[in-house]
Amino acid sequence: MAPIDPHSFADSAHPLTTHISLTSFFDFSSSTISSATLLSLPTPYTGPLTLDTRSLSVSSVLDPLSLSPLPFSLSPDSPILGQSLTISLSDQTQILILSKTSPSSSALQWLSPPQTFNKTHPYVYTHCQPIHAGSIFPCQDTPAARVKYAAKLNIPRQLSAVMAARHVERRDPLPSEAQGVCEDSVWCGDDRVVEEFAMEQPIPPYLFAFAVGELGFREVGPRTRVYAEAVPAVLNAAAKEFAGTEEIIQVGENLFGPYEWERFDLLVLPPSFPLGGMENPRMVFLTPTVIKGDASGSQVVAHELAHSWTGNLITNKNNDHFWLNEGFTTYAERRIVEAVQGEEIASLNIGIGWKGLVKEMERFKDNMEFTKLKTNQAGVDPDDVYSVVPYEKGFQFLQHIERQIGRPAFDEFLKKYIATFKFQSIDTDMFLNFLKVNVPGIENKIDLKLWTEGTGIPPDAIEPVSNIYSKIVSLANEFGLGRTPREDEVVDWKGQEWELYLENLPKSAEASQVRELDAVYHLSESKNYEVKVAFLQLAISARCREYYGVVEKTLKEVGRILYLRPLYTALVQGAGKEEDRVFARRVFSEACDCYHPIAHAVIEATLAKHV
Repeated sequence: MAPIDPHSFADSAHPLTTHISLTSFFDFSSSTISSATLLSLPTPYTGPLTLDTRSLSVSSVLDPLSLSPLPFSLSPDSPILGQSLTISLSDQTQILILSKTSPSSSALQWLSPPQTFNKTHPYVYTHCQPIHAGSIFPCQDTPAARVKYAAKLNIPRQLSAVMAARHVERRDPLPSEAQGVCEDSVWCGDDRVVEEFAMEQPIPPYLFAFAVGELGFREVGPRTRVYAEAVPAVLNAAAKEFAGTEEIIQVGENLFGPYEWERFDLLVLPPSFPLGGMENPRMVFLTPTVIKGDASGSQVVAHELAHSWTGNLITNKNNDHFWLNEGFTTYAERRIVEAVQGEEIASLNIGIGWKGLVKEMERFKDNMEFTKLKTNQAGVDPDDVYSVVPYEKGFQFLQHIERQIGRPAFDEFLKKYIATFKFQSIDTDMFLNFLKVNVPGIENKIDLKLWTEGTGIPPDAIEPVSNIYSKIVSLANEFGLGRTPREDEVVDWKGQEWELYLENLPKSAEASQVRELDAVYHLSESKNYEVKVAFLQLAISARCREYYGVVEKTLKEVGRILYLRPLYTALVQGAGKEEDRVFARRVFSEACDCYHPIAHAVIEATLAKHV
């Protein structure tokens, strides 16, 4: 009897669920979903079965054949893990659980019509990573428990649903299928419709995903549609930004083997989506901030596509090994970018990533555990310690292996790794053992334990070197000596070049110089949020208060944590910032209702440290 994941109540002595069948009724008026969850086990089982729930109201647990009640209990609420649901089974292979979500479910964001692009209909979407699936339905909410699933979503007829699964059909509701989630007359109301889906490949629960709203789509490739709210301007801009998706998929297949998920559709979400992208299989979720008008948003798509092999196909067993998802995917993304856009663009990505890794060392200087690849997150909320370390240190580790054995050998190793472990969840030791067997003697060339269990940046990690990277860093250093770059020096720069430049500027820049930079290049008005946010951090550090209106507008119009956290942190961190802290608190109080619950919690924790 032992936990298999520091972030789950799932027990190693209990069988793992193999299939979940959901029947769900969406009530937009109360911001709740009532569900009947049918869990299937591999064989008949007698004994306790422990599941994860989070702010879920569980009304009954039944044997689905006899409909007789099964004994169950809920534990006291844990701030990190939620509540365990323990059910007593007697030779059962299936369990039916009736439950209802809370309006404050951490995986769901309910948007009122004014919070959407079209301002006409409500919208709801999910984000289950890392441990929020249990706030939608009871499950073993650990990536160690891969499941197939089917879903019937009963929604208002004027809306439509998409899901990270195969769409089966849209049809009228049937009175025989409600399974107790509501009265048949409500389930079969004239204003209701059922959207049915099936996911026939086993996935970790954090990849369960849906969105319901007034949706439209554009075809952009033989296996790709771009979905968004049915606003022509949004749909057209998204279709243009992601027109090259099929080429990216083909490059991925050449590098990493067959694409196993059939379709690669994209959903552009409302601005409150807390991440750049989420790699939900068959249906990647994207922030609208990746639509930049110059196709550079395709780099986020390259990252989420790369997850189709590293993360979705092979998954970390729990969040202590998160680098197996993100380090591999960052490496794979940059290989795709290099093939599609060239070495210079890939080297810019690597340079920006290196700068981010160095900054995270400063962030975690008082808790270096989270600068390791293989971490110990027991008792820690994974959302609180989310960082670029698993991405960038993981990338550096894999690139270091590639340098030691050569790219052809590493490519062969990578394809074999993916083919060997596909549709499995693994840990760091399983990877290292596979590495040592397939690359004999690698442990004599690289200190594998130092790289995976050591803190900080290993001494044999290499800062990226390229002509464009060196030129940008050199210009940034000159800014510290009082020189703003000439227009002829930056004439070819796009968003990434400016982002790298701004990230390398000294945070002690003079206010007059910051104003001069913006007067020439209008960075505070950039449509590229990476550029705008990097510049606004500089402006906050230099106490350029004339930009605080732009800071406030930015914090109120986007919900992506990548932008929110650094701006709020810049406002509240450091001495003599009382006026800025009051400003940050006011903006948060006015904006937080539009943030996703996960983003809300992250920013609240950031402010609590300093305000």
